[in-house]
Amino acid sequence: MEPYYYNHMNKQQQSAYSAMKAGLLSLENTFTVPFLEGRELSDIFFQLRLDFPGIFYVSGFQYRHYQGSSNIEMIPDYLFDKNKIKEHQKAMKARITKLARPAEKMTEWEKEQYIHDFICANVRYDKLKKPYSHEIIGPLGQGVGVCEGIAKSVKALCDELGIWCMIAVSDANPDKKIKYRHAWNIVRLSGNYYHLDVTFDNSLGREGTVRYDYFNLEDKQFFRDHEPVIYPAPSCGDGTRFYYKEKRLSFTKMEDVSKRALQAIRKGKILIFHWRGGYLTREVLTELLAILEEAARQKEKYVKVSLNWPQAVLQAAFVEQVPEEEVTVEEANEGEAVH
Repeated sequence: MEPYYYNHMNKQQQSAYSAMKAGLLSLENTFTVPFLEGRELSDIFFQLRLDFPGIFYVSGFQYRHYQGSSNIEMIPDYLFDKNKIKEHQKAMKARITKLARPAEKMTEWEKEQYIHDFICANVRYDKLKKPYSHEIIGPLGQGVGVCEGIAKSVKALCDELGIWCMIAVSDANPDKKIKYRHAWNIVRLSGNYYHLDVTFDNSLGREGTVRYDYFNLEDKQFFRDHEPVIYPAPSCGDGTRFYYKEKRLSFTKMEDVSKRALQAIRKGKILIFHWRGGYLTREVLTELLAILEEAARQKEKYVKVSLNWPQAVLQAAFVEQVPEEEVTVEEANEGEAVH
């Protein structure tokens, strides 16, 4: 697939990128790269691995520069020995092919949902933040990952299934207690770009539910609870492919909430919906809760609500006993270490 970051570099940066890519794919112990300052080299190295998640076996590098030389000598830090790397490469290739196969005949949107749901069902967040959790080998090989590894896994599967996809990265913001960079994906469907943050959705899923609060968001919605990108990324201006809109679970009227709540209780299901009937203020929330409670009361149940406030998504479970807390305000995962 098209290497997004490479296409946004100048000629000198592209030369360094190509030299790094060739050296890393050949598993060289050292190779020469056109001379650039250390920070620029680090950015190129990082971006190369966002473009090519298959280069999962290297964690960093050192370099030597001889005075007067127009090149540097790059010494990569491989995570495993070469034989082990080859074994892992073979296993990852087979794993990605096998995972993609059931989705080959689906539409682009269905493929995207298939990838999202696979990650949400099979990958848990790695609190220890092991080095391989930043790479596809964590989520796809071990079933654990942090945001960077999850975003790379989504990209690897999108690449395999022919969906245009890139990895966006935001910076830390200590003022907001955001300690680390964060990574997610931007996909292109029918010529429009959309944000897809599977890490955030994965962190919200409870009791066997899959959440889609961050599935195909436009910029305005998405950046309510995400920091700005550190590298340029495509702008996402279309809000029509958002999951809850596509599935007719984005409500503007209170009576729709009431109707769907009664339906969910009858079917013994949890109701997850998005509110877009104006801002979700405390007053509007109070009204929504009253409607959900009334629907529950009619069926001799109680309601337990989880709320993603920035994205105005509510999850209502209808239960037999009075819940300890009527409303739980959830925060999607906002901080994993991105190298």
